[in-house]
Amino acid sequence: MVARELAEKILQLAAQFRSVAVMGPRQSGKTTLAKTCFPNKPYVSFENPQNRSFALSDPLNFLSKYPDGAILDEVQRVPQILSYLQQNLDEDERRGKFVLTGSNNLLLLEQITQTLAGRVAYVDLLPFSIGEIGQIENALQDLNETIFKGGYPPIQADRIMPQDWFSAYVRTYIERDVRQIKNIENLFAFEKLLSLCAGRVGQQVNYANLSIEVGMDYKTIQSWIGILHASYIIYLLPPYFKNFNKRIVKTPKLYFYDTGLACHLLRISAPDALYQHPYRGALFENFIINELLKNRFNQGRRSNLFYWRDSTGHEVDVILDNGLDLVPIEIKSGQTITSEYFKGLDFWGQLTGNQGGTVIYGGDDQQIRSKGIQVRSWREIGKF
Repeated sequence: MVARELAEKILQLAAQFRSVAVMGPRQSGKTTLAKTCFPNKPYVSFENPQNRSFALSDPLNFLSKYPDGAILDEVQRVPQILSYLQQNLDEDERRGKFVLTGSNNLLLLEQITQTLAGRVAYVDLLPFSIGEIGQIENALQDLNETIFKGGYPPIQADRIMPQDWFSAYVRTYIERDVRQIKNIENLFAFEKLLSLCAGRVGQQVNYANLSIEVGMDYKTIQSWIGILHASYIIYLLPPYFKNFNKRIVKTPKLYFYDTGLACHLLRISAPDALYQHPYRGALFENFIINELLKNRFNQGRRSNLFYWRDSTGHEVDVILDNGLDLVPIEIKSGQTITSEYFKGLDFWGQLTGNQGGTVIYGGDDQQIRSKGIQVRSWREIGKF
């Protein structure tokens, strides 16, 4: 069994808050992690129609069956129960009583902020990080294979073929999860949007262009992109807004929370196909950004990732905003370090007066270059 990096933080929060909510994409391992951290708590899945019906029809009686708390799985299926849970938690000063899980950030987070503010700590569990994948024998032998498979536990730990697993995953997501969030009638158009998003990994979101290609109006596309974001399919990387006397781009970039899913939607059938694939650079960039996100989320912290670009095309792939300082990062998929790798960091240094930064690339060497720039291998991203 793969030890999850988020486990320590969950246990810490459970000792401080009356409830903990673990959110993340479907099949990312939320249930397994909750059961591992709290082996003595009863487990209730609201995917079970009987449990769901009981909780909806008689919520007070339902909660009374768990005087010492429980793990409530897929709680977004019965958001009404959270109001009753608020009263239950207010009447009991014990910490870590209920553990909630959900794969829909839109519904779950809205209910939590309205009814359970101050009573619940929430964390995000994404698919396996590179550190977690490294616990699996021979799982990190090849960069292309790592990008192709992604981090979902059934693929990495259970060794299910990606093309088989992702086909079922996409079908379940569109036919069940999407309808649960919003009753979308044209699922074919929604699935087309999902595939088009895969072809725009690492690009700025262009709602007007997507509207034309999907054949739906602008506001519908905005709404559907919001659904994909809220259900942990795509991630929108915001721009860094500070203006260094330059006109800057203010449109977010689009990435997938899992590169394996992106590869599936791009119809990439094998890791070897990535060697000369035109999207390899974008997928590698997506892979590194995911790992930076997981580093934050597994510490129970929110994202501090941005990108920066001005109107003349100067760009830094990632800016880490640490509050007191900004760390620029360039992401390059090649295995041979060239002077091109440092242009973005050099420009950033001239613009801000702060030299240094990091280049993360597809090779294996670690170097310190002039001006304090670090060159780090993709294999070390988990230690960033």
